[in-house]
Amino acid sequence: MNKDDVVLVTGANSGMGKATALALAKTGAQVVMLCRHPGRGQAALEEIRSASNNKSVMLMLCDLASIEDICRFADAFRSRYSTLSVLINNAGILASSRQLTKDGYELNFGVNYLGHFLLTNLLLDLIIPAKGRIVTLSSVAHKIGSIHFDDINLTGSYGWLKAYSQSKLANVLFTYELARRLKGTGTTANCLHPGVVATNIIVDRQTGLGSLTARLMKHFFISPEQGAETAIYLATSPEVQGVSGRYFRRKQPIESSQLSYDLEAAVLLWDLSEQMTGLSQEQAVNAYSLKASLSCV
Repeated sequence: MNKDDVVLVTGANSGMGKATALALAKTGAQVVMLCRHPGRGQAALEEIRSASNNKSVMLMLCDLASIEDICRFADAFRSRYSTLSVLINNAGILASSRQLTKDGYELNFGVNYLGHFLLTNLLLDLIIPAKGRIVTLSSVAHKIGSIHFDDINLTGSYGWLKAYSQSKLANVLFTYELARRLKGTGTTANCLHPGVVATNIIVDRQTGLGSLTARLMKHFFISPEQGAETAIYLATSPEVQGVSGRYFRRKQPIESSQLSYDLEAAVLLWDLSEQMTGLSQEQAVNAYSLKASLSCV
């Protein structure tokens, strides 16, 4: 990567997001850190700028639990950058109790999947001309997940693993459907399992509960730097140039769950996600009209 490349990393103020942002900043690329918390984001920004000696690293605030804020962010990003080489959908949470996004959606589904679905679609018109790479973090937990179309917000029965695995299966289904829709553009979409990583994902966004457990995890699980390796590989390696619609672990493509290859479920999820986010038909048409014109080049 070089100084002309623009990279966007969500959840870049801690854990794997921070490790990913630092590694990509060291390549000289223009790295944009999407963070929710201004104080923690600013602290991470200063640390990454210093460690990478890259002054083109920037902080932009956005709450992926708010559709309005994602739309605001996309407009702000577009006013500052005319292209996007790599989008890394890294941010994630694991809510132990049932909580809702600002739009009334189950929080794991809303942040881990739905926010990234909307963000990606709103920025496609910057990614496609760059023949960019879209990298989305999933988890091995997707293999025990189901998409509960009859109760997507889990109002009838909630369990943290049920909610988390649904969101991570949604990430894989989204990646595969996005890759199909982007076929012929040179733009790629892949997802990955980073490994069992010691991060703050289990810390409650509102109460801070889980902080002690997160600290204890560091003694048993791989580091954020190790967990970030596959995402960095998919973002930068010439070995995966043109590779799209695959699920990776340890820098190798592997098979995902049987449910993740369900084409009907992928389309249903996409349509439902458009409805839930309010993604307009005009936005979708503009993005895929651009795709069509590029396919003919």
